[in-house]
Amino acid sequence: MNFKKRDIISIEDLSKDDILKILKVAKKMEKNPVQNILKGKIMATLFFEPSTRTRLSFESSMKRLGGEILGFGNPKITSVTKGETLWDTTKMIQAYCDVIVIRHYLEGAARLSAESADVPVINAGDGSNQHPTQTMLDLFTIEQSQGKIKDLHIAMCGDLKYGRTVHSLTKALSLFNPTLYFVSPDTLRIPGYIRHELRTKKIKFSEHTDINEVMNKIDILYATRIQKERFPDLADYEKVKNTYILKKNMLGGAKDNMKIMHPLPRVNEIDNDVDDTKHAYYFQQAANAVPIRQAIISLVLGAEK
Repeated sequence: MNFKKRDIISIEDLSKDDILKILKVAKKMEKNPVQNILKGKIMATLFFEPSTRTRLSFESSMKRLGGEILGFGNPKITSVTKGETLWDTTKMIQAYCDVIVIRHYLEGAARLSAESADVPVINAGDGSNQHPTQTMLDLFTIEQSQGKIKDLHIAMCGDLKYGRTVHSLTKALSLFNPTLYFVSPDTLRIPGYIRHELRTKKIKFSEHTDINEVMNKIDILYATRIQKERFPDLADYEKVKNTYILKKNMLGGAKDNMKIMHPLPRVNEIDNDVDDTKHAYYFQQAANAVPIRQAIISLVLGAEK
């Protein structure tokens, strides 16, 4: 369970004990967020895809721990525009830093960077594939809001085909005996390989097209954006873009402890009138990005053990 110099590329690279360790350190960071344990360390952020919460929370995490940051949020200002390969970009940047955080629009890009670099690489999202630190902050939020992770009833609603947050979270939750409810249009169902994995692990799940069918059963409602940028055909996006809009009047039958999560940004999936209900938890979820990313950075740099 030694994290020093480890890459964090996929949630599947983490064991149950690894996950519990990260959560434990994150709770510690939450209580004492400003420290100097990474003084003298440098984090490089390579963001080839737009990001607000992920990039800024990584930067905030590093600065709160006393470290420094270099990098870019716009690949158009880099040598990539001259034809430099991702392999060479990573190989070059590793000489300037102690850890690399990368977001890329291509699946597998983070893994390629990890193979190129000698410093730890953290995947901040690669296409519709994986987003392991988002998964960890989701697990942290679930435990924080429910007092546990195990044996919960969790619905995932929206874009379950292209949603990398849903894919990663489903894999992680399968370690904690959940009951899962997948709510989506037929064209955006959870991928078949994930359904197969859940059956193999004997995880209870069901599929639905109407969120009202499960509202009174769940502890967590994980809403997702219909991701226009992931659709190869925009006509397909137009057919489903307004399928699920969660409104306050839909929450009447929800359990008192039910919390609504969303990886953000939201477009119109959650109406603003939900924000002031006891169920809204997505802004707290976003805030939880800092302690969880502080935990991960400090572990891979050996400042926490």
